[in-house]
Amino acid sequence: MSAPIRQAMILAAGLGTRMRPITDTIPKPLVKIAGKPLIDYALDMLKAAGCEKVVVNVHWLADRIEAHLAGYRGLDIVISDERAALLNSGGGLAKGLKLLDPGPVLVMNADLFWIGEHWDELTNLERLAGFFDPARMDMAMLCVRLEDTTGHDGKVDFAMGGKGELVRYRPVDGALPEGEGVVYAGAIAMHSRLLADAPEGPFNLNIYFDRAIAAGRLYGLILDGHWVTAGTPEAIAEAEEAVRIYGPSR
Repeated sequence: MSAPIRQAMILAAGLGTRMRPITDTIPKPLVKIAGKPLIDYALDMLKAAGCEKVVVNVHWLADRIEAHLAGYRGLDIVISDERAALLNSGGGLAKGLKLLDPGPVLVMNADLFWIGEHWDELTNLERLAGFFDPARMDMAMLCVRLEDTTGHDGKVDFAMGGKGELVRYRPVDGALPEGEGVVYAGAIAMHSRLLADAPEGPFNLNIYFDRAIAAGRLYGLILDGHWVTAGTPEAIAEAEEAVRIYGPSR
């Protein structure tokens, strides 16, 4: 087993507009699924994978997220404050990375998680850290097959080749790319230097996904278990049923 990645960032600054009216008073990362705040699923998975320091960016109802994180034990949690202005996924990550040491980092979204990993094997994040090879990859992305998702909109994001190489899942010259269609599962392994040239202000991380694809340096790893997201109030019950069926996360 390769060395674990000891630092991470959780992207938690979104507005959660599709989750309204719940998110009028509760930030989406604190919405509970099966009695557990969404962000705690991400924190617990990072801790289980050997992470020690985690940056979390905040914007909407930031005080509530900060107060919750102050009570979380087992990780050094640092806040990246976006109260003044949202920076989108790329800008938020670029700002947050400055609060970490240069080196490999795991990046996770705060509004999704997975369950049903094999307890006698490496966690998905440990596998992702071991799979990431900065010599030939800009990013290693955790991916999931559509049939192993709950709460997803049905859209396939990437086509995965035999060695894990990824391209966008969309027609080129009238034909879909070769490879297995997969969904981005909201977790990445990367080196912090990748965003050294990032612009100031807000931008979407998809810019760097597409750059990596163009260079042949975006790779993916299939998730072990079942992936869950809850984007609307109506989706909470479905997510909780998935937890009941597939079992708790680690």
